[in-house]
Amino acid sequence: MDALAAPIPARPTAAGASPVMAQYFDAKALQPDALVFFRMGDFYELFFDDAAKASAAIGIALTHRGTHAGEPIPMAGVPAHAAEAYLAKLIRAGFKVAVCEQMEDPAEARRRGPKSVVRRELVRVVTPGTLTEDGLLDARGANRLAAVAVRAGKAAVASVELSTGEVECLAVSIEGLASTLAALQPSETLVPDRLFADPAMSAALKNAPGLIQPMAGALAEPAASEARLKRLYGVATLDGFGDLSGAEIAALGLIAAHLETTQAGRAPALRAPRRAGEGEFMAIDPATRASLEIEQTLSGRRDGTLLAAIDRTVTAAGARLLAARLARPLLNPAAIDARLDAIAWMAARGELRRSLRERLQNAGDMARALSRLTLGRGGPRDLGCLRDGLAAGAAIACRFAETDDALEPPPAEIADALGRLDSARAADLTAFRDALAHGLGPDLPTQARDGGFVAPGVSPELDEARGLRDDSRRVVAGLEARLALESAVALKIRHNAVLGYFVEATAKQAEPLFQAPLNAIFIHRQTLANQVRFTTVELADLDARIARAAGRALALELAVFEAWREAARRLAGDIQAAAEALATLDVVAALAQWAGEADAVRPVVDDGVGFDARSARHPVVEEAVRRAGAAFTPNDCLLDGAGEAGPRLAIVTGPNMAGKSTFLRQNALLAVLAQAGCFVPAKSLRLGAVDRLFSRVGAADDLARGRSTFMAEMVETAAIITQATPRSFVILDEIGRGTATWDGLAIAWACAEALHDANTCRTLFATHYHELASLEERLAHVGNLSLMAKEWNGDLVFLHEAGPGCADRSYGVQVAKLAGVPAQVVARARQVLDRLESEAASTWPGCLSSPWLSPGPWRPRDPRRSKPLWPRSTPTA
Repeated sequence: MDALAAPIPARPTAAGASPVMAQYFDAKALQPDALVFFRMGDFYELFFDDAAKASAAIGIALTHRGTHAGEPIPMAGVPAHAAEAYLAKLIRAGFKVAVCEQMEDPAEARRRGPKSVVRRELVRVVTPGTLTEDGLLDARGANRLAAVAVRAGKAAVASVELSTGEVECLAVSIEGLASTLAALQPSETLVPDRLFADPAMSAALKNAPGLIQPMAGALAEPAASEARLKRLYGVATLDGFGDLSGAEIAALGLIAAHLETTQAGRAPALRAPRRAGEGEFMAIDPATRASLEIEQTLSGRRDGTLLAAIDRTVTAAGARLLAARLARPLLNPAAIDARLDAIAWMAARGELRRSLRERLQNAGDMARALSRLTLGRGGPRDLGCLRDGLAAGAAIACRFAETDDALEPPPAEIADALGRLDSARAADLTAFRDALAHGLGPDLPTQARDGGFVAPGVSPELDEARGLRDDSRRVVAGLEARLALESAVALKIRHNAVLGYFVEATAKQAEPLFQAPLNAIFIHRQTLANQVRFTTVELADLDARIARAAGRALALELAVFEAWREAARRLAGDIQAAAEALATLDVVAALAQWAGEADAVRPVVDDGVGFDARSARHPVVEEAVRRAGAAFTPNDCLLDGAGEAGPRLAIVTGPNMAGKSTFLRQNALLAVLAQAGCFVPAKSLRLGAVDRLFSRVGAADDLARGRSTFMAEMVETAAIITQATPRSFVILDEIGRGTATWDGLAIAWACAEALHDANTCRTLFATHYHELASLEERLAHVGNLSLMAKEWNGDLVFLHEAGPGCADRSYGVQVAKLAGVPAQVVARARQVLDRLESEAASTWPGCLSSPWLSPGPWRPRDPRRSKPLWPRSTPTA
């Protein structure tokens, strides 16, 4: 094929197209906004604009072949065996891809007539939220398709994990939409196009992860959505799914419509929708989630996150479940305790935990294998995954039965998982597992059409066909040896898909075969540059017999595969339950394992508004420090929203690099861990359940939306002050630093007062505005806390210890020296600092005597407090 020289024709039509191109135009008409992968032999070809777009996006060669409407046809292609890799690149580049497959063998098409064209059909549309192949997915990460709908002023978010069959529906407020989508982290979100006109919805969707896919508003209408849901689940009524609201039905209906289009009529094995509400989970907005680096760092990596620090799971399904728990911590203390009970029970049984984890390593990813099989994309290896997973489940159930302890039986979460594994031992599922165990061979191909995966003895007919096929191949070898001997020519018998079996010799050696008497035996078929190909009557007859035997053997194998695949589809519910049980046991064992390694303890979570952490440690930073061979300095933190046991708001001061940001994030992450049902790295933690977690730590601009660093900071701060409740937990770091000193101090002061007086939420407020320390005397429930440092021989030593009181200075010049700022610059900075401090002392002789620092009438302290909630002391440094 030649390099493309002619311009790409715009919007070609099917008029005058060849039969093959007419098929392409038919496929393109069904999916006009997708790139069409058009199967032609061993390649997927793209034509016209699709070819140009794909070439520019992923760097494949753009060529042309043939003409249409008098213009060269632009074309780009990828090998079929490597199509997954190219699909992944196109999906990451933001494209949808419609796959148009050959639905028959070319030989079948030729039997209909010499000019017949191979039948092709669209078999699926690949979008970010509908991926199922291992090569396109992160094994340890979820790949969700979400949908948003609003009916009668009420919003709902539905999500499906097509690769595992999990379906969820959440009733949410418009204000909570961004937090919900940030927790789900969908790869693709379906949104009725009319919702983009709503400013609040549009703002929430701008921060949503993944691809936002506009959908026709008619697809979200309740009646049509209900009908599609019934078709999807094969039910006559939705009553069995609970009292779904109009918005929930509309959101689920959008997903059903998208699946109908993208899966080309194939029904996935989906679980019944699990309904949830905002009141079940801690709300964490996108900015807070990014700041705390729960699942990914600010640079987009997994390493360095809370999830990476605690993940000890040994299965992909367990890793996904752990990530889901961290993404959406619970609010109900009873539900949290149920998870903690399971970890405590498992932590006390080291030998059982070790045995469980060893068996889980062989379980595979049953949920995703099952999904591929039900969608018609699975192969023998997916059946092997089901075989291994079900066998692992049976072995685990037996292992727990051996350690049955009547005095201390497994807690509810473990007992429920074991119950689901027991259900997996029912007669039908046991028979299916045994059939796979005895019927699958040792070496399983990826695709069923490759054959060779059914073990001998499963089907007498298959064994017979294989015997004939294999015997015939031995006959071919004998025939080759005999023909070479009789002709005295060094020939070979070879095979290809076009000629079948043929005799091949080099051009020089083939000369005798053209001469009598050998030309009566050898019939010329093809001449190439260096080889000549022949056939014989005997070889042609043998070719036909081998083709029939091999074809029959493959057909019988495919029939066995289809029977097993149908059995898996029929038993999908039980298989999914077993897969979910194994994932749960993996998470429980993994968290118990991490708790032992990290010296973590069980937290106490209640309905109060307290926060009392003793000798707490940052789980991510501690791991990094340990790897470096150092020790992490633990710290206490006491807050009380009621202002009784401790301050409601703590002003945190201290030098740069002393660890203020680490201290703030550490305590926020403790709340996430505790409410996710994990042990925490501390000597103890008592926590009143946090309904909303807010973090304003770090600074970055948002140039795409026209926001400076300071503006972005103010937007996030405004969201906190307008949304935080008395049960919320807020960490703020250096509010007001991005503007003039007095403006910044005024803003920080006002925000601290608002959080204390109006929001009344637990707050850690780190600042370099030491004037804010006076709030301890002015507001009823404020305390001062400082991260300590000492000067030693002109150098600054960070102690990383949090103690009561306010730091006397920020040591910025000393930190500049540590950072390698040239000595002459540091010296000059000291001179300027000394002059500024002396001038300030003469202008403002006392902090509280400043009229600026007296912005209102003196507020009497809480009469219940005879002294500050944090004992006041002179800072060490």
